[in-house]
Amino acid sequence: MSSFPSPPRAPVPALPPASDESRGYTPPPWSAAPTSPGQVLPPSGRYVPPRRRTGRTAAAVLALVLVAAATGLGVWYLGRDHGTGTAADPAPSVSVKSSSTESPESPQSPASPASGTTPASSVPSGYRVAHDPVGYTLDVPRGWTRRQQQGEKAPVVYYDSPSGGRQLQIFELSEATPAESLDLAENDPGYGYSHQPGYRAGDRTSGDTWAELSYRYDDKDKGARQVVDHRFRAADGTLYAIRSSGPESLSAGLVRGPLTTAVDSFCPADAQCS
Repeated sequence: MSSFPSPPRAPVPALPPASDESRGYTPPPWSAAPTSPGQVLPPSGRYVPPRRRTGRTAAAVLALVLVAAATGLGVWYLGRDHGTGTAADPAPSVSVKSSSTESPESPQSPASPASGTTPASSVPSGYRVAHDPVGYTLDVPRGWTRRQQQGEKAPVVYYDSPSGGRQLQIFELSEATPAESLDLAENDPGYGYSHQPGYRAGDRTSGDTWAELSYRYDDKDKGARQVVDHRFRAADGTLYAIRSSGPESLSAGLVRGPLTTAVDSFCPADAQCS
């Protein structure tokens, strides 16, 4: 069988490049870009990307916007003060006050029992929370001034009234129980206050974790004085004494009041107090 050669195919005429209008797409003013080798620009002088690339570009831009928004949210959240010393908060881990007006003596917010501080709402009228540098907090009358002396075994802290001669005295004990400590304080032959001029014992009471004695004596400089000596075991197990004193001419309530408030609010640093 003879074969015949195939006739030559006619060349297909090239179509002119589609214009922006025929594609139904109007490029935004920022879409113009420098040409690359082999890239041909239409008569408008601007590069028109194919329609399918436009959809992908929009999706990519949308994804970048979402990532940027999420990243910004993360930075904002880390930059907030959450009370932890994160990289966004290089300051020491101390309480940071908000912009609201607060008294220097009042805590920033109601404290939990584990914080060892007194909620501002529970501080009696006329008192303030004293964060004593020795290592505890307690409520003391407003206007009373603090001073400190070194005792034989521990620092002795005083809070003195500006007038009237009243005083609070706080110090740590070294005896095994409050009752033992109070008995030595009263009867020791060397320093017992039962040997003071005009000494006369008053009420004596005690419990499982505390002991108390009220008495009067004659001070050579201040005259007749009344004292309430309360010794107790604090929340961290340490024994303390809080003594309240004032002129014998005052009512007993004016001397006992600051003592009761101080004992009820007393909390060693970092202890769990109710």
